[in-house]
Amino acid sequence: MSQVRLVNEDGSVEGVMATRDARILAEQRGLDLVEVSPNADPPVCRIMDFGKFRYDESRKEKMARKHAVHHVVKEVKFHANVADHDYATKISHIKDFIAKGHKVKITLTFRGRENVHREIGFDLVNRLIKEVESVAIAEQPPRLMGRNLMALLAQKPSK
Repeated sequence: MSQVRLVNEDGSVEGVMATRDARILAEQRGLDLVEVSPNADPPVCRIMDFGKFRYDESRKEKMARKHAVHHVVKEVKFHANVADHDYATKISHIKDFIAKGHKVKITLTFRGRENVHREIGFDLVNRLIKEVESVAIAEQPPRLMGRNLMALLAQKPSK
């Protein structure tokens, strides 16, 4: 005859008893006998309304999905010979995006003869990362992909 440790619907421990007796007790109360911990010795069973339990769990999962944070990646494009005012405007946009919790992908495209002087692009992107380091960290450092130099910025983790 198998034994189970029985837990009541209010959370108090009933004790160790035969599975058949535990099932009869649950049926008398109009509830279900649910195995909570099958690997324990003896296994732990709980008296509960299983339908209500499943409903509550589905509601919790739905609320968790509803309140989950979905990161949006915003892209800001540059060229190697960007004007100072355009650069400042794009920096302010990047700071706004980061403040809203978005990630920012920085793309610097080299055109024509700019390909010869890629160090100018790297300097520009590194300068940009330094200017926003108070609010952001470089999740991906600047990398060259064909004619594009890319970096990814994310919000600085709060301490």
